[in-house]
Amino acid sequence: MKDSRRQAPTVNAGSMADIAFLLLIFFLVTTTISADKGILRKLPRKCAINDCSKTIPERNILRILINAKDEIMIDEKIKEIDEVINTVKAFIDNNGNGNCDYCMGYGLDTLSDEPSKAVISLKTDALSSYKAFIAIQDEVSKAYFELRADYAKKIFNKDIEHLNEGEVKAMKQAYPFILSEVEIE
Repeated sequence: MKDSRRQAPTVNAGSMADIAFLLLIFFLVTTTISADKGILRKLPRKCAINDCSKTIPERNILRILINAKDEIMIDEKIKEIDEVINTVKAFIDNNGNGNCDYCMGYGLDTLSDEPSKAVISLKTDALSSYKAFIAIQDEVSKAYFELRADYAKKIFNKDIEHLNEGEVKAMKQAYPFILSEVEIE
């Protein structure tokens, strides 16, 4: 007579853990992890002067806002991305106080006094995209690069890549990169 209860066939799972572990190690070793790239910016130095809360005259601040629709507003006027570079250059290189002998601006009283006093204030809405933020950062960086390249050509009669360390320092002092990123409210 046969036993009515049959035993279910069993699978030897003792080596399954070993196989899973080997597969895990294989995929960890063979997978490449892409390195994230960031924006190359230096943090501002600690304030060198005694009064760091000194008020900046309004004419020396160029306010750029990226709203929730990723529209660019410069001094409360909507601008296209390709207008940003020329607007920033005109603001920085204005020579409003007449003290800048290397500036090529028109000396308008609505723009900055001189490049060393010009501040670009960038504010974003909480809903603006990271892509728009980076695009504006790129345009501001391009404006400074072009102004510095023009300065190197005019003062040193050289391209930027051929300047020595002292000339680079002088160029950066003539056109300091002053960007204020306003915190999102």
